[in-house]
Amino acid sequence: MSAEFYYGVEVFLNGLMAGVMYSLVALGFVLIFKASGIFNYAQGVMALFAAMTLVGLQTGQVPFSHLINATFGVHITHFGWELPALVAIFLTVLVMILFAFLVERLVLKHLVNQEPIILFMATIGLAYFMEGFGDLMWGSDIKKLDVGIPQGGNVWVENHTAFLGGDDFYGFYLDTLDIIAALVAIVLVTVLVLFSQYTKTGRALRAVADDHQAALSVGISLRTIWVIVWSIAGFVALVAGIMWGSKSGVQFSLSLIALKALPVLMLGGFTSIPGAIVGGLIIGVGEKMFDFLIGSPYLGGATENWFAYVLALLFLVFRPQGLFGEKIIERV
Repeated sequence: MSAEFYYGVEVFLNGLMAGVMYSLVALGFVLIFKASGIFNYAQGVMALFAAMTLVGLQTGQVPFSHLINATFGVHITHFGWELPALVAIFLTVLVMILFAFLVERLVLKHLVNQEPIILFMATIGLAYFMEGFGDLMWGSDIKKLDVGIPQGGNVWVENHTAFLGGDDFYGFYLDTLDIIAALVAIVLVTVLVLFSQYTKTGRALRAVADDHQAALSVGISLRTIWVIVWSIAGFVALVAGIMWGSKSGVQFSLSLIALKALPVLMLGGFTSIPGAIVGGLIIGVGEKMFDFLIGSPYLGGATENWFAYVLALLFLVFRPQGLFGEKIIERV
């Protein structure tokens, strides 16, 4: 095989890695939609907020330091200590659980059995509030996230694939961070599928999504279920925030990764956890291979910015429920 062929294979593999990163964000959308029927517009901001909180705790940053300094005329920024990565992650998980509890107590309990559009608008307001609150709490500067995950080209992969394409090929370049993200996503999806399908709580989540009043009538605590599912979505947001924050830094543009998750959901289906992964892989591979084979040679490049949305539009026309989504039939 020629070196050009193996460069194409490398692009394909990097597309798979990119797709996994998209899928990590899409998982949070699927979890909340599957369990409560709410499209959570705030999922991307949750990933941003979780990553900012993790960095703040890990580096010993004083929360609301800008507000404190402006109010009292002092200049404090850090406590002077740093936390180990695992301790900071554990504390961040507790913060996201507290966030889930507050969302249920202050927002969701007042919207039981309301129209989906009302719940959707509530998550839009929640997203903007969280973005502003995160800025006030941790500052808007770009932060470096380091939890010990190695980055850069994987030397083992390069050394063991360098012989494939002759003297013009130097081995597959795969980022170690992307490989770890793929392994984490596999474990995460497996656990979530088992939880959803084979546990009493998982079945209760699906019952709540189907009908709030019916779930209440059989003794399912709607408020408890919402706290659980938003806590799980917060944990998934933290995982996505760690991977994306380690890759590109923790900055407010991180919340925009939610936009790339939308085509993933349209392909995989809004109610399928495995579909979020498959949809992400299709988007990741599709945009990389399209740019490699058609975009760069014939269209001048930059096709990755719009390819996913065009592909999602085609799916909406021919299969609006996605590859793994449930086809909804309503009697009229």
